[in-house]
Parts: sequence; structure tokens; C-alpha cells
Amino acid sequence: MALQANAQKNYNVAANSTFEVAGTSTVHDWVMKSTEGTGTASLMVKDAKLAGINSLTVSLLAESLKSYKASMDKVAYEAMDTETHKYIEYVLKSAEKIDETTWNLTGVYTIAGVSKEYKTQVKVTTSKGSFILQGSNQITFGDFEMTPPKAALGVVKAGKDLTVIFNIILS
Repeated sequence: MALQANAQKNYNVAANSTFEVAGTSTVHDWVMKSTEGTGTASLMVKDAKLAGINSLTVSLLAESLKSYKASMDKVAYEAMDTETHKYIEYVLKSAEKIDETTWNLTGVYTIAGVSKEYKTQVKVTTSKGSFILQGSNQITFGDFEMTPPKAALGVVKAGKDLTVIFNIILS
């Protein structure tokens, strides 16, 4: 009879985790990226495999998101009202295991001071004792009571749809 090791372990969001927000505009597609997310997770681990996600919180300094153009960053920060709401946050409410590598997470994003619940399917892999969660969510500016940014006297307008993409490394 083999021994099975069950343990609840605490993890931190590693510095090499990546976060992106992608969208469109009347001129071109755009993406803003950051590697400055912080957070913690409490995971159930059984025989070095993920058996449960008890908690997950992630916080990202909104102004750490950068595109290739400072002027675009500025209008994005205005849309998110980063002077008042400095962080984008995610708090897990529940997690359901679908199979060895797929989980459905339900959690709350808070952007620009507005909180909204989303369901997210994530792919989970392991590497050297760390767990990697990869996934994305389709959101809109309107979901968080933001107006899509405009530039060049309104000639360039962001589309209403956004994609939040994450690669969270828990170590």
C-alpha cells in the first residue's frame, strides 16, 4: 500500500509571472504588458500534483501595464482612473477541477474601483515545484464602468472589448 502525501501549502506569485491586456482601436490592435503582479495562493497538493485551490489573490499596479507607446499608456491610465484606483485585483471565490490540467475558477476582478465576477478556465502545469496557471478573460470597458480611451482628438478610439491574459507562476 503506497503512502499518499496530502498537504496544504502557501505559494507566492513569482516575479516572472506575466499579465497582459489586449484590445483593438480604429487604427491598430494593441497590448499592454506587466510582470509586476504580486499575490498569494493556498493550494492542496497531493503527490506533487494540484488537488485543490483554496485561495488565490493577485494584485497588479495598474500603471505597471505598458504598451509600446507612452501616449497610449497615458490615456489607458486615465480610463482606469489610476490616480484614485492604483491596483487591478483578482480574488478567487471557488475552483473546480475538470481534469489533471484544467480548472474552472470563479473570482472577482476589481478594475477602476468596480468589482465584477468572472468564470475563467485555466490550464495548470507544474515545473520544479511551482504551479503555472494560464488563462484569459474577455471583458469590456463597460463591465467596469470605464469609457474606451480616445486619442488624437477622438480620431483614434479603442474598441470596447478587451482580453485579459495571464501566466501566473506560483512558487
